[in-house]
Amino acid sequence: MGLPSTPAEQRWKHPPVVINLGLESFADSLREQGVVVHEVDWRPPPADVPRLLYTQQGTSIDAANVEALKRMMAGRPQIIGLGLARDVIPGMTDHTILHAGPPVRWERMCGPTRGAVMGALVYEGLANDPEEAADLAASGTLNFDPCHHHHAVGPMAGVVSPSMPVWIVENAEFGNQAYCTLNEGLGKVLRYGAFGEEVYQRLHWMADELYPILAAAIEDAGPVDLRAMIAQALHMGDECHNRNRAGTSLLLRSLGPALARTCNDGQRLARVLGFIDGNDHFFLNLSMPAGKAMLEPIEGIKGCTIVSVMARNGTDFGIRLAGEPERWFTAPAGVVEGLYLPGFSAEDANPDIGDSTVTETAGFGGFAMAAAPAIASFIGGSAQDALNTTREMYEICFSEHEHFTIPALGFMGTPTGIDVRLVMESGILPKLNTGIAHKEPGIGMVGAGVLRAPEACFREAFNAVKSW
Repeated sequence: MGLPSTPAEQRWKHPPVVINLGLESFADSLREQGVVVHEVDWRPPPADVPRLLYTQQGTSIDAANVEALKRMMAGRPQIIGLGLARDVIPGMTDHTILHAGPPVRWERMCGPTRGAVMGALVYEGLANDPEEAADLAASGTLNFDPCHHHHAVGPMAGVVSPSMPVWIVENAEFGNQAYCTLNEGLGKVLRYGAFGEEVYQRLHWMADELYPILAAAIEDAGPVDLRAMIAQALHMGDECHNRNRAGTSLLLRSLGPALARTCNDGQRLARVLGFIDGNDHFFLNLSMPAGKAMLEPIEGIKGCTIVSVMARNGTDFGIRLAGEPERWFTAPAGVVEGLYLPGFSAEDANPDIGDSTVTETAGFGGFAMAAAPAIASFIGGSAQDALNTTREMYEICFSEHEHFTIPALGFMGTPTGIDVRLVMESGILPKLNTGIAHKEPGIGMVGAGVLRAPEACFREAFNAVKSW
């Protein structure tokens, strides 16, 4: 019987595991010897990224950001009603078409945005067919403007035309309002750039039947608390961007009694209930204006480096900072990595598009993927990927949300307040989940996936901060 092994001998009974920081080449020789190596994507702060604590005028950036987060946490977005875009959206006219993302003219619009504009013009009766609509769009007689310039947001192409019904969401704490159209569902829909009789008929039904029934129910029920609804949906498996099943269910449950009280036609009521029940993304068009309503009060805080707008038009990706809210910093829109519907591939995909990144900007959406492990199957990842994404986003956010929490992370608050300083210091770019539209007008949705925001617009914004 041999002597007991020493502690040192016991340690080497198990092969060593090495954690490698930085360059992967450092670990190549270890791998060649069969050593298990775990990579950590770490890099030192770039030499050209100084730590900015004060503006040139002496304003404390951290103090400005604390104030911004205080306002975001205090925000209480509520549904207060519905209306037609021309009647309720500030600056909307009969010849205005709103779109997602930073400003873009017809000549530079991507296929899905063009398709949505063409479809909207036919829907409005301003053109008889898509070809005539394209001629009108190119004529220079229409006013194209970002949704964000009118306190509005739009998913994917984001097109809002004058007679479309929109949700009216008010921040009860600050009094500002935000607007968004009603969600059409997935597949061949206008917001993905599709057009045709199926699309027009659905839009007209939404305006003629869905809209007045919902408006009557909201008037009867009173304001609907969206902050509480988002918080609860996060605890039920949603992240309120690409997964909205819980949010839609909570909304339907909240409005059910009022719908029954105000709609006396059982068949019409059944159609409305069936449409919402069959459209898990119905809540997206409420989580988005809720995010917008919570973000707008931070705009204009001097010295604030928190991102107040992050949006894409399918051509450009743009951000705006709370400390300089009228200025867009842009870069080319990125390519989404994801899963595709049968018959489609990456060759069919348009670059990243939509205002739905307002959810990540407000502290949920893709930043809260750890709350929604089921989203992984929709965007082509794993439940661990969802957890890792949320953990990583804490590195670029100024704070955690007080009201939006994640059960899987011990009820930590979601990463909130993208700080352009932290993005540049860490080299970590916001990670987003999104749908994918076909690059040609008229076709629609082809898949869903994830991508990183482009670095160039954050670098441009950071350089602007250095001159404040």
